[in-house]
Formats: sequence, C-alpha cells, structure tokens
Amino acid sequence: MDILKIIFAIILPPLGVALEVGLTGAFWLNILLTILGYIPGIIHAIWVISKN
Repeated sequence: MDILKIIFAIILPPLGVALEVGLTGAFWLNILLTILGYIPGIIHAIWVISKN
C-alpha cells in the first residue's frame, strides 16, 4: 500500500498525504507547498508517507 501512496505523492502530492494522515495540518501544509512549487510538495509528501 505504501508504494501506491508514493505513486500518488508523485502524481498529486496532497492526495498521497491525505491517504496517509487524513485532513490534518500536514495535508494543508502540503497543499501550500504544492501551490508554491510542485517539487517541495512531492518531497514533503514522500517524507510524510515514509515517516508514518
């Protein structure tokens, strides 16, 4: 299941984070990072998924 979340994190970072932690602060931070730059959103999403 983590592989699927990482694939979602690369395609659409907030979706990968939402699947891992739900609609918490990490999700909203990831949306902000994705808006500011796609690469920071991906890095944050992969970090959140690998941390949990």
